[in-house]
Amino acid sequence: MSGYVLVDGVGDWPEVPASSPADFHAEVVAACRAGGRLVALPVMELRGPQLVAVVAHDGARTVEVWRTAAVSGGRYPALTAVLPQAQAFEREVAEEHGLVLEGHPWPKPLRHHADLDAPGTTDPYPFFRVEGDGVHEVAVGPVHAGIIEPGHFRFQCYGEVVHHLEIQLGYQHRGAQRLLLTAPPGRRLVIVESVAGDTAIGHGLAHVTVMEKLAGLAIPPAAQALRAMALELERIANHTGDLGALCNDVGYQPGAAWYGRLRGDYLNLLVEMTGNRFGRGWLVPGGVRLGLPEGERAGFLSRLAAAAEDCERVAELVFDASAVVSRFERTGRVEAKVAAELGLVGPVGRASGLERDARCDHPEGAYRESPPAIAVREAGDVMARAEVRRAEIAPAAACVRTQAAKIAGQLASPWSSEPLRRSALAVALLEGWRGEIAHVAATDREGQLVGYQIVDPSFHNWFGLAMALRGNQISDFPLCNKSFNLSYAGHDL
Repeated sequence: MSGYVLVDGVGDWPEVPASSPADFHAEVVAACRAGGRLVALPVMELRGPQLVAVVAHDGARTVEVWRTAAVSGGRYPALTAVLPQAQAFEREVAEEHGLVLEGHPWPKPLRHHADLDAPGTTDPYPFFRVEGDGVHEVAVGPVHAGIIEPGHFRFQCYGEVVHHLEIQLGYQHRGAQRLLLTAPPGRRLVIVESVAGDTAIGHGLAHVTVMEKLAGLAIPPAAQALRAMALELERIANHTGDLGALCNDVGYQPGAAWYGRLRGDYLNLLVEMTGNRFGRGWLVPGGVRLGLPEGERAGFLSRLAAAAEDCERVAELVFDASAVVSRFERTGRVEAKVAAELGLVGPVGRASGLERDARCDHPEGAYRESPPAIAVREAGDVMARAEVRRAEIAPAAACVRTQAAKIAGQLASPWSSEPLRRSALAVALLEGWRGEIAHVAATDREGQLVGYQIVDPSFHNWFGLAMALRGNQISDFPLCNKSFNLSYAGHDL
């Protein structure tokens, strides 16, 4: 049975076909084997809890959904047994909703720590162990130096070589998704902008987009252009910061210093547009709060051009430095087959040969007319992940310049949050700087928000980092970790 195809990302909940667990499993697996990707697997409280599979078909630019009754204690054939990209999604629904997933090969807690929640009453987390003479464990975290958030890394090593890395997260629980269902509409943006602090524009834009779909609201062209400009500036600033951090990890201090300064330049451009260095408080349902006055645009674009020129000059020096190249190449490889099976997204996926970018595959707003070129590399190593970031900076700056010519006019459409479309399901997919961001929302028969799921790109990519370390030396971990640069906060919702 085919799923229900959303029209422009929204559809009527009663039209979503209800399947038995066995049929649900077969249909979702068939859709993914035919080229689809699992982008979300929420449990929605809609006339009883429903397990909802959201599958994106990138080539067709469509989103298809299925549902099955989600009975606590009910037994379901695990998708993960044949669809590894579902592993974290299914661990989440088992943990949060009591579903019993038969045949899941890695049925471990995703965010909860039973031994910490009730010390002395339960067994500790069941870390995988490699046995044999000379094999030893190295434990890192959850407390780290500096301001990094908590996460635990357990290495199984023989000498210096890593045979297996297990990553245990879930040390912070903010309840962001539950808060969205109880908070006043005016507070929801504050919540989503805090999902991952370095992705305030990305998550904020995904949220307002999904709410606008439920409200049937058209966005003025000027607001669409400004939103694309802010999203691309956020992308450039973070890519630039990541490249500097990678230089720092291999001791190439000139690159670290240059990129660090350039990141500040791009954040200064973002504050000119939005009033905040990270874009907080700028987005509103229906548009944006602030534009870029005509008298300031020439200076803004001049500073952007200077920063972009400096960025490319720095890149030429960094990527020609033997100290950089010798450490980046062949370190932390993730092959294309593994990346596809795990459902990796963003620069991490594109560095392993996956042509995935929501700006092209599922365009919203200004991207419908101006999709970017996709930067793809094949090697899947630290160098490839760095090269993808480098290659995305110039097109992102070009997008900002293109959209800046379209920002005259109305900044927002009138917005009334009540009622939203009744008995509806909406999905927003957009390409944040880390990769695909998905927000899924559902309403009841009164048009009230009753279900919401957030999928940060890090949710897809953490297992990819574990695979990247296999066969590498443990001293390569900081470099591999930074080349992924995943969000703890975006995972631990």
